[in-house]
Amino acid sequence: MQQLRAWAHELGFSQIGIAGIDLASAEPGLQAWLDAGFHGRMGYMAAHGLKRARPAELVPGTLSVITLRMDYLPAATPDGWQARERQRLQEPARAQVSLYARGRDYHKVVRPRLQQLADRLQAEVGAIGHRAFCDSAPVLEVELASRSGNGWRGRHTLALHRDAGSMFFLGELFVDVALPPTAPVTAHCGQCRACIDACPTHAIVAPYRVDARRCISYLTIENDGPIPVELRADIGNRVYGCDDCQLACPWNKYARRALLPDFEPRPWLAEAPLLELWAWSEGEFLNRTEGNPIRRIGWSRWRRNLAVGLGNAWRASGDAAIAEALVAARPGADDMVREHIDWALAQGAAATPAASAVDTSSRGDPLKAC
Repeated sequence: MQQLRAWAHELGFSQIGIAGIDLASAEPGLQAWLDAGFHGRMGYMAAHGLKRARPAELVPGTLSVITLRMDYLPAATPDGWQARERQRLQEPARAQVSLYARGRDYHKVVRPRLQQLADRLQAEVGAIGHRAFCDSAPVLEVELASRSGNGWRGRHTLALHRDAGSMFFLGELFVDVALPPTAPVTAHCGQCRACIDACPTHAIVAPYRVDARRCISYLTIENDGPIPVELRADIGNRVYGCDDCQLACPWNKYARRALLPDFEPRPWLAEAPLLELWAWSEGEFLNRTEGNPIRRIGWSRWRRNLAVGLGNAWRASGDAAIAEALVAARPGADDMVREHIDWALAQGAAATPAASAVDTSSRGDPLKAC
């Protein structure tokens, strides 16, 4: 285990643990979550059903799961970063991208390093059956992490560690070797409700239970359809993901800085005004998001998210430039984006008198009901 830990650290991982494969006690909670429809349009979760809680069914022959943590806060992140991020949420004209998504796509960072760790292990002990996962299959990542000592399940359902908060990625190696499990850690949420109370859309419907259909991360990333009208105002300027529950968590004052430079933020995703991102062409979107997780949602969803952010900024500021940019983009938009543009333009009715005075007649179709 000591050698595994050293190899993992060399590869950029911060912690390693070993979990067994009997997750039967997690099955009732998983089934209840699915039965409630809390997975939303993520049909793959229901399709795999309880296989998510049965590692040996997911990968036949699995006897142990090696779990790993990789911290992603950029190295230069200053103390007090949570307060700074909360302040950005109060700047409606500025786009807010989730912290984890401002640098390189974590799938492209974590999974290759999991394979490298497996290669080193095989070089030492001989050929083993294995498979690497990083948010890439129906794996109960937090359950496995908490059973192996890489944290505990917080009330927001994310993995938490008292020495590292929750600002980290998880990865797993399913192996056909029986390894001695590492001990779990004690949970330390106590009676704290900070994450629950901070959720803008009340997606944390109970401790340890999230309704993805209300979660901004789901709505702006996994959801491939329209964003529900009743939740758009609560999204504010969040155009990709949401960190609010993590910003509120007291344990994140101990969040660790990344060991790798891959997660250093791209300036146009860390500080950009909404109008600057709205001005991108599709080609520029593809160029600027190359190797970044935002690219996987595609051009249409990106424009949908920006339109919602611009509508909220238009309502808050009454900046005529916002309405003009929305109107100009409407003729070339697809049906989904056009509907979100119409909603965004309608927010001018609740804005300042200057906003109400902007001529939006060139949009053509009447505004859809809000």
